Amino acid sequence: MLQLNHRTLHDYKPIPYPNGYVIQQLGNRLIYDERQYNIQDMKAEFDKLFKCLTDEQRKIYDQIMDAVNKQKGGVFFLHGYGGTGKTYMWRTLASALISKHEICLTVATSGIASLLLPGGRTAHSKFKLSVPCVENSTCKINFNDDSAGLLREAKLIIWDEAPMAHKYCFETLDRTLNDVMSNYSNSDSVFGGKVVIFGGDFRQILPVVPGGSRSEIIHSTINASYIWHYVKVLNLTKNMHLFSGPSEQDKNEIADFSEWLLKIGEGRISEPNDSYANIDIPPELLITNFNDPILSIVESTYPDFLNCYQSCDYLKNRAILASTLDIVDKINDHVLAMMSGEIRDYYRSNSVDRSEIHDSKILQVLSPEFLSSLRTSGLPNHHLKLKVGIPIMLMRNIDQSQGLCNGTRLIVTKMATHVLEAELMGDNNNGKVIYIPRMDMSPSQSPWPFKLSRRQFPVIVAYAMTINKSQGQSLDWVGLYIPRDVFTHGQIYVSVSRVTTKRGIKILIHDDKNTPKLSTCNVVYKEVFNNI
Repeated sequence: MLQLNHRTLHDYKPIPYPNGYVIQQLGNRLIYDERQYNIQDMKAEFDKLFKCLTDEQRKIYDQIMDAVNKQKGGVFFLHGYGGTGKTYMWRTLASALISKHEICLTVATSGIASLLLPGGRTAHSKFKLSVPCVENSTCKINFNDDSAGLLREAKLIIWDEAPMAHKYCFETLDRTLNDVMSNYSNSDSVFGGKVVIFGGDFRQILPVVPGGSRSEIIHSTINASYIWHYVKVLNLTKNMHLFSGPSEQDKNEIADFSEWLLKIGEGRISEPNDSYANIDIPPELLITNFNDPILSIVESTYPDFLNCYQSCDYLKNRAILASTLDIVDKINDHVLAMMSGEIRDYYRSNSVDRSEIHDSKILQVLSPEFLSSLRTSGLPNHHLKLKVGIPIMLMRNIDQSQGLCNGTRLIVTKMATHVLEAELMGDNNNGKVIYIPRMDMSPSQSPWPFKLSRRQFPVIVAYAMTINKSQGQSLDWVGLYIPRDVFTHGQIYVSVSRVTTKRGIKILIHDDKNTPKLSTCNVVYKEVFNNI
């Protein structure tokens, strides 16, 4: 039962924990879990991946494995845009170590990215990081517990999508590793002398700093941390899709599209600019002939919807992206109205943590109607409207080992009062049936002067999603709807890079009077690239 719930006796302080001979025989459960691989399968996986490494990837692989073999520490950052093979490198490195029965810890900032890694977990769950991490945080790991033992045994730590995480997360891990390795390593380097490799793309969305200014966001990134002084940057520059294109025309199209994406991500279109610049969109990507903009973007992204909306393959490969929650809700409501079937309404239960309120007069203002009207990222709607057959997205990590994490997309198959039945959409677990209960949820960083808890299903309708939520998703068809400008670094780049060719994206831009526009604002904080 403890293993099923990912707990140990250490989590239950009143219960005595066995020591000496018994614990030596039982060993460390977390280490056992990390070694539960079929070694022959992992050797075959490594041989297959290693043979296909490009010359560029092979040089990077050799540098990292040299540091791993020496075990004298080393911190690397693998930088590359989508399609250059970062995930491929993670899989190659992990399979190389696992096939030798060594431990390689693979984590990612987002749940979706972690699913692409062998044994991947989110960094917060694997390293027990606090939410939020602050300047003096430490991981919730004791010197003698199983998690500390696992960190000591790890030969390599891989952390994907590092630019999305606040620098305090990495500094927290540094303090913890220095602590748990204090009696086991003579190294004075960071991370307790462990070999650590971060990866990601600084062109994408940076750490979310609630209410933060441009300067605060820039100074929250990993390359603004003291850790960056120890980092060796490794660059991937070759698009792997160019090596698998079926024709010369397709290769040329991929190359042109990739170059356009890079110019957007680095703010090199309409130069010079002060990080906020209007960019012209290629005419072939634009939707300019419309009466109802929402209907037009829906029809463009979901063609022949009424005949195909029950197909998982049709739904899993497409989505509409917008910059704000209110626009996303309008699109999802519009698509729900198009479908046959009865809508089932689910309403929330709100409560406020009274222990954090010191003025009783505030409670008189916090009426049920007021609490129901509150919206923020990471909190489900007060009123959730669902139908059988619609796509939904999880808003919380439920069970990462089963692919159920924040950002996972599913299709609703049955609806009951207290539970939803849904099927997973995805290449690895497609069609797997799971059950979703109501949960008590609170935003990790409350934007209000009180802590709100909302009991609701941890899902949102996912015909449309916010640009930030789409990061990490791979799609074949994307409709980008921009009735108002994006507001932070990397949002345009992230939205148009969800697809690999320009044939997979359509963009609709208009002003307040629904007049079509041919350009939009692109936000790029160029100073984030200064030291990479």
